[in-house]
Amino acid sequence: EHAMAAPWLRPRADGLDVMVRVVPRASRDRVAGVLGDRLKVQVAAPPVEGEANRAVAALVARSAGLPAGAASVVAGSGSRSKTVRLACSDPEAAARHLEELAVQPR
Repeated sequence: EHAMAAPWLRPRADGLDVMVRVVPRASRDRVAGVLGDRLKVQVAAPPVEGEANRAVAALVARSAGLPAGAASVVAGSGSRSKTVRLACSDPEAAARHLEELAVQPR
């Protein structure tokens, strides 16, 4: 049985909340490891008119093995510290994908 030990993962009945720290205007979109109690993500998009938020949501969803549309930024839209909500039927599988990336960023 998989227990969610990562402090940046919060399981929900209908999916998973992921606490992220965003680095906008990076060279590419990627999961860059863990920073404190958040998953560090880098996106190429600038923090303008929601572009970075959309890029972050899509990146987190894809990294969790989900379609880009499964994620939305539900908190911190104007901040580098955000909460991304993933809608999925198997939060544990999504969490495993994210934890693997956090340990071995690529």
